Amino acid sequence: MGEGRLGGAPSLPSFVPPPTPLLPLPSPSSSTRPGRVCGGGSARRRGGRPSAEGGGRGREAGPCRRPGRKRAGPGWAAADMCKMSFKKETPLANAAFWAARRGNLTLLRLLLNSGRVDVDCRDSHGTTLLMVASYAGHIDCVKELVLQGADINLQRESGTTALFFAAQQGHNNVVRFLFEFGASTEFRTKDGGTALLAASQYGHMQVVETLLKHGANIHDQLYDGATALFLAAQGGYLDVIRLLLSSGAKVNQPRQDGTTALLKAANKGYNDVIKELLKFSPTLGILKNGTSALHAAVLSGNIKTVALLLEAGADPALRNKANELPAELTKNEHILRLLRSKEGHRKS
Repeated sequence: MGEGRLGGAPSLPSFVPPPTPLLPLPSPSSSTRPGRVCGGGSARRRGGRPSAEGGGRGREAGPCRRPGRKRAGPGWAAADMCKMSFKKETPLANAAFWAARRGNLTLLRLLLNSGRVDVDCRDSHGTTLLMVASYAGHIDCVKELVLQGADINLQRESGTTALFFAAQQGHNNVVRFLFEFGASTEFRTKDGGTALLAASQYGHMQVVETLLKHGANIHDQLYDGATALFLAAQGGYLDVIRLLLSSGAKVNQPRQDGTTALLKAANKGYNDVIKELLKFSPTLGILKNGTSALHAAVLSGNIKTVALLLEAGADPALRNKANELPAELTKNEHILRLLRSKEGHRKS
């Protein structure tokens, strides 16, 4: 029963089938230089507010390479800000990335107004200044970039956008601001990840609420089948789970391997999460993956979890795909007594 996660080091989270590590938080050091950023020369920008679609207007093409906006495609491979494989190209472009990452509005504005750094300048992975500022949560820098015409919906080569990064890191003020200028919730990473899935995976309840209010699809899934509810249950985020369930999330929607939110919570011993999921009548029998939540709880050795599932009607006489009873998976006497007691009660 692997972990369904967004991402992997050192690139911003990539949703992959189990087992995969979740997005590590970037920790830029002084030795991480912005690299391969385009920009410099005499590229002139003409200011202007972005359109409702998030695109800038009125900028003249300069030496900075500005590929057109990618459509939401089948994929994401969330690359993280640590891996910006920066190679020096122009000192001004490097300085702009540094300012966006550190939240130095004065320097960022000075560089943009110089006309020598394009507002949509990108590094070798397609990272933009707006993505960096959104990831770091520097709202003043985000506003400056957007009002100077930054394209909100540009994607990295991995599929991630500024909205994805802000949602992943829990910067709700940035998320709200990006929506005001046409940010889309429909873009996916190479592994199927969306802003909603990223926010749910990290337990950012306010961000999840904001995304849902702006049209995020509660039934979004990674390409391995993991839903927002599954990812929240995997992390034990009770508030997010309550919000998702009350908003129509399907409690029994399995991942492709058959694992459900309840089985994951049982495996982790998240009893408060289990109590909430049980209110929505989740499947207690054998799942597509050949086991049950009760088997998972017994294996985890959590006595209270086993008791909760038995009280909810889980059958201790069910055998998994290996033909094992839950009682055959433990030597814990407390758990064995609970299972035998329930089995005897059912027989009587």
